[in-house]
Amino acid sequence: MKETAGQENARTGSSIALLGTGLIGMFYAAAINGQRGRDRFEVVYSRREERARAFAAEWSIPAHTTDLEEAVRHPGTGVVIIGLPNDRHEECVRLAADAGKAVLCTKPLGRTAAEARRMLEIVEEAGVFHGYLEDLVYTPKTLKAIGSVRAGALGDILWVRSRETHPGPHSAWFWDAERAGGGALIDMGCHTVEIVRSFVGKQNRPVEVMCWADTLVHPIEAEDHAVALIRFESGAVGQIEASWAFRGGMDLRDEVSGTEGTIWLNHWLRTGFEMYTSGSSGAYVAEKSESPSGWLFPVGDEGKALGYTDMFLDMFDALDADAEPMETFYDGYVVNAVLDACYRSAESKTWEHVELEDWRADKPHPRVAPVVREIDDHVIIKEERMPDGSSRRILKHLDTGEISQVNVPA
Repeated sequence: MKETAGQENARTGSSIALLGTGLIGMFYAAAINGQRGRDRFEVVYSRREERARAFAAEWSIPAHTTDLEEAVRHPGTGVVIIGLPNDRHEECVRLAADAGKAVLCTKPLGRTAAEARRMLEIVEEAGVFHGYLEDLVYTPKTLKAIGSVRAGALGDILWVRSRETHPGPHSAWFWDAERAGGGALIDMGCHTVEIVRSFVGKQNRPVEVMCWADTLVHPIEAEDHAVALIRFESGAVGQIEASWAFRGGMDLRDEVSGTEGTIWLNHWLRTGFEMYTSGSSGAYVAEKSESPSGWLFPVGDEGKALGYTDMFLDMFDALDADAEPMETFYDGYVVNAVLDACYRSAESKTWEHVELEDWRADKPHPRVAPVVREIDDHVIIKEERMPDGSSRRILKHLDTGEISQVNVPA
């Protein structure tokens, strides 16, 4: 992988050009400024001069510009972080790759799988480092849960549910289906798809999807609600849910079910920090919080809780080590392919195949299979402890298939 100016080494850290000064740019700046201490912003780009100037002053960034190419080609930087609307991603990736810069792009990678694949090809042909900034797979709870799953604590994964809902995005461009590539599904479904993939295993091919999407609340062309099922090669199923009309703040929850265990995660609401206030202060509570009064659910460290801190730690540590981060442009491409199938399914009302022209698993993923335990010409279907202390076995006869039960005294 090419080493460029501003991408020096582990001792000096990385020098960064930040493209975008919206809410995501703010979260990125806060996360990077507050972590390793050796990665630094050298220039920030915004469409508006006054916004570029104010953002640079707020985050102590030496230079600001309204010229996109000038920001990307800034001679003191080796890393470009893209925090711009979805319709600008491909242009920025091409500029960064042409300049030989490492490139980190916010989610979703593209508006479609075709767009995402072009970006993947651009960075791979240029030989530059690339990272997909999917923050919600880096939340502390998610990282801990993924580790438990990989260690076998849940056995074979059977079902994963991931939900992200809130009252809707902050910026106007999200509501423009052409610029964004869709609505709630592309905006938040990208998070949930990658969370599901992280639990079922990234070598586990997504095969087909069934999706419902509709516009129920807002006067827009895009969907503001979506629910989808994703069937994987192993037989596991992912369930994703997205809404731009959930009242009460932002709801981020995941559930993982396996043959040996279960995980429930709540990242944002009802996580142990609850506060009642009259609202007289009018103070900020948390992202997407709808009211400054009543019972509220503040978040101690939003950047950490949303995964930004660990995401950038992984990105820059991988860059230093000349290794791949946990999330690359290839992951972004697979996510877009799944979402494309979701949009086709929502239109056709049928299961739709996930079209992956570039699938990189080493071998087919093994299918989940029942564990067969035999006793006296029977297969044990289930065994449980009864209230009286005895054990009950539900059995199937090997030859006849007859289902029966026997109690084993305590």
